[in-house]
Amino acid sequence: MRRASVVLASALLVVSVSRATCQQTSEIRATAEAAIRAADAAGLKAAQAKDVVGATSNYADDASWLPPHAPLVQGKEMIRSAWTQFLGTPGLRIDWQITKIDVSRAGDMAYVLYKYQMTMSTPNGPPIDDRGKDMAAWVKQSDGKWKMVADCFNSDVPPFGVNDRK
Repeated sequence: MRRASVVLASALLVVSVSRATCQQTSEIRATAEAAIRAADAAGLKAAQAKDVVGATSNYADDASWLPPHAPLVQGKEMIRSAWTQFLGTPGLRIDWQITKIDVSRAGDMAYVLYKYQMTMSTPNGPPIDDRGKDMAAWVKQSDGKWKMVADCFNSDVPPFGVNDRK
């Protein structure tokens, strides 16, 4: 009888610790997701205002940016320079929405999926409308802030002339 009581008490302890750990992990993930969403919203608002410093503030110092049809851009200063050119595109209007955030169990890394829409002017024709997807890897920094370490986007729209080929 005494042995059964010890086994039962041990089992209850394991279940209690498991539940506490799961709840703690859920809270860590929810807190991380909220922080990433807030930082991302500030970055979007800055990009829409053509504020390069604000638009690139979510990149880590050693981040990589992988824009379509262009070479890899490494380091925050080079990313800032590339974003200066990007945000200077005539008639640029941009918007994006987070579609998924998956935070690691440890709560120190996450990947984020997005969809985006943008429009750009052309010199002698109708504006170019683009839409596509993005994936970014975010890492919690030593100061507790979340920063992107890698960001890659590409269009869902076929390149010009692809639909014209027979």
